[in-house]
Amino acid sequence: MSEAFRIFIGWDSREPIAYEVAKKTALENSSIPLDIQPIKLDELVERGAYTRDIDPLASTEFTYSRFFTPYLAGYEGWALFCDCDFMFFGDLADLRKYEDPSKAVLCAQHDYQPKDGVKMDGKVQTAYPRKNWSSFMLFNCAHPSTRQLTPERINSETGAYLHRMQWAQDDEIGSLPIEWNWLEGWNQKPASGTPKAVHYTRGGPWFKDWQDVDYGDQWRAEAEKIEPGFKPI
Repeated sequence: MSEAFRIFIGWDSREPIAYEVAKKTALENSSIPLDIQPIKLDELVERGAYTRDIDPLASTEFTYSRFFTPYLAGYEGWALFCDCDFMFFGDLADLRKYEDPSKAVLCAQHDYQPKDGVKMDGKVQTAYPRKNWSSFMLFNCAHPSTRQLTPERINSETGAYLHRMQWAQDDEIGSLPIEWNWLEGWNQKPASGTPKAVHYTRGGPWFKDWQDVDYGDQWRAEAEKIEPGFKPI
């Protein structure tokens, strides 16, 4: 059997069910073995890898810890990071065909200009260049530019430097189809079928105030299988 495709999903203590649905739907729709691991901030802190001060503007516990993906992968091979607020309909094996050794990272290159002032559970919705590019990143972990993402660099650099991928040259940032990071409430629904991966970037059905969202029924059905009687928070 070939080596499993490594997937790191951001984990937030306020929304663990989101992680569980993302993991479940990724595994069930994949035709290849997946090695899925959560990125838990407290674990990185305990091992002394994460030392950043608390950022009051950070909307999740993995705002910065996502960039530890190459470090956690040993700076070898390819590894995917995605936010926890995803639900997968597509086969993640499809991503392997985009692996390009000349690229440090690949992502869906949105031109996203959020209209809402808040998202999720009242968190501020900030706008910045390349917004949401870092919510779904396929890392070439051994690439020289990616290897710059050491714990020391991640702990000391600004959010702009990290999220705008200034650690890589522009021509080292490859593109993935938007259907792999389909922004609910922003991207147009496909004429037929579903996106490969739905991203509830504004807020998902695990929040009581975000029930009327695209593909919400499918998400709730998956959550019910994991946690019978699930109630949104």
